[in-house]
Amino acid sequence: MANGWAQDGAVQDQIEDTVHDAVELARARLAAGAGTRYCEDCGEEIPEARRQAQPSSRTCIPCQTTRDGAVRVSGINRRGSKDSQLR
Repeated sequence: MANGWAQDGAVQDQIEDTVHDAVELARARLAAGAGTRYCEDCGEEIPEARRQAQPSSRTCIPCQTTRDGAVRVSGINRRGSKDSQLR
């Protein structure tokens, strides 16, 4: 059942678009190419277990944790209410 100007299935379309955008963002953030033996940030050797688990890794775990904490993701507001825009 449509609400106001929205067409049938509009909410599901918004959910699917949000999930699609999140997947695309995650894929874009994946490291690609050959990894390195030493961390690009601190210069310490990257543990062998990390290099085997993540062959394209270019940073050690502590430095990668710092990098991940610095990333701020701002999504697209697909909701029409003012309440959702104020968050």
